Amino acid sequence: MSQVEVSRMKTLVPLATLIGRELRNEKVEKPFVKYGQAALAKKGEDYFLIKPDCQWVPGNPSTSFSVFARPSGASLLLPNGINRDEWLQALPRALVAGFVKTDIEFQQKGETSGTTVTFVVIDGWTITVASVGDSRCILDTQGGVVSLLTVDHRLEENAEERERVTASGGEVGRLNVFGGNEVGPLRCWPGGLCLSRSIGDTDVGEFIVPVPHVKQVKLSNAGGRLIIASDGIWDALSSDMAAKSCRGLPAELAAKLVVKEALRSRGLKDDTTCLVVDIIPCDHPVLPPTPRKKQNMFSSLVFGKKYQNSMNKSTSKRSAVGVVEELFEEGSAMLAERLGKDFPLNSNSGLVRCAVCQVDQPPGDGITVNSGPFFSLASKPWEGPFLCTNCRKKKDAMEGKRRAVAQ
Repeated sequence: MSQVEVSRMKTLVPLATLIGRELRNEKVEKPFVKYGQAALAKKGEDYFLIKPDCQWVPGNPSTSFSVFARPSGASLLLPNGINRDEWLQALPRALVAGFVKTDIEFQQKGETSGTTVTFVVIDGWTITVASVGDSRCILDTQGGVVSLLTVDHRLEENAEERERVTASGGEVGRLNVFGGNEVGPLRCWPGGLCLSRSIGDTDVGEFIVPVPHVKQVKLSNAGGRLIIASDGIWDALSSDMAAKSCRGLPAELAAKLVVKEALRSRGLKDDTTCLVVDIIPCDHPVLPPTPRKKQNMFSSLVFGKKYQNSMNKSTSKRSAVGVVEELFEEGSAMLAERLGKDFPLNSNSGLVRCAVCQVDQPPGDGITVNSGPFFSLASKPWEGPFLCTNCRKKKDAMEGKRRAVAQ
């Protein structure tokens, strides 16, 4: 199937429309979330965060959600007093701010060895994934379609990231050995990192950025399975191979089987870690087996790009099998494109909150994201969210305007 044909299939359904459907159907309940983990260590660097009992309003069970991350570290920075619709729409921007804030904290603590991150938030049937690096999250639906919810930030595979790194002042090339021969994968110099995005790699140049790719999708009420794994798995198995190797098995056994299949294919050459998360309808004790019959692409996958709140196109009722509706996707490394245009102002105190570190400061102590180097409060209106001085320096460094953040 051509790219043109695939693009014609894509249809966007606004988040508010989907939540409205749920509110009109009182029988719709949150699914069960079951998970299993398996790992074999080579270097001892892989680990997972598993928190199935989070609440975005503390003490209110109806606001519960689950977090699964490989590895953990980023925090969620969200405003208070919001409803579920607003919470889900705020998640992509909050995850971007959380990743950048965590990277700044690494630097302030003197940490120079970084990490890849895949951060998954599950709220009912809605899945939000933020990622930097080459760990991966895939979705296997009951329609038999395997979808990639992350983007690989390896320089070897990602031409857009190679262009961004060189435009920001970095160099991309292979390792030179004696005699001038080039070997190995493409790397970013200085430092020699194979990845263009990570958290905490502050010793290899500021153009290695912590700004994540974020994707948010909504499952049908048939549920689905997530496989979150380190590069030790994906260097050995394709997404389809990993999904097919464990279909029909409970999550705990499925994770072990994916690791076993990766070892059988490639051996233990790296940390090999896998987390399987099943999102199961309330009326099913386990995830139903995926049908063996090959599904028609037109009825098994509905994907679009970005929110369009003005769109109110009527859509047919979602199929009970295999339909995934995309709510949001954005991978830009530019903070001005990721943090929105609004900024929180405390009208009583006159303080403005930094969009990244969430610290209240006087407006004169920082600057807005879209302002130029000669920005003046007296001469220009607010342009985008407010950044404190330290977070603005981080933004400039990531865009190649400054080589280091002052401590």
